Amino acid sequence: MRLRISLPSRIFLDADVQKVVAESPAGSFGLLPRHIDMATALVPGILAYTDEAGREQHLAVSEGILVKKADEVLVSVRTAVSGQLGELRDEVRRFTQELGEREQTTRTAVAHMEADFVRRFLEFQHG
Repeated sequence: MRLRISLPSRIFLDADVQKVVAESPAGSFGLLPRHIDMATALVPGILAYTDEAGREQHLAVSEGILVKKADEVLVSVRTAVSGQLGELRDEVRRFTQELGEREQTTRTAVAHMEADFVRRFLEFQHG
């Protein structure tokens, strides 16, 4: 299979692989060459792949999308980091924390919009 990992600004990895293991919202899953075509969201986690020489490689990836089509596995994520497995777990924690902070910022913005809507609606009814 061909594994291609794309970041917003560049191709992070483009390699022939024997196997890919990634994490979706439903849990961890593996892909082999004859796996059916599929698409899924990825959560921040460890993406593992077995290279053509049979060595297992690990990457920390942020949220993104994975598409398996024929003999290609296309992954698009915001951030990917290669390194030792222990270090990568720290990166995943950082990705998860950043995701939580973005969600909190979004919730705060929505709450402000809702409050503004209610205020304007009340002004309209009484005005």
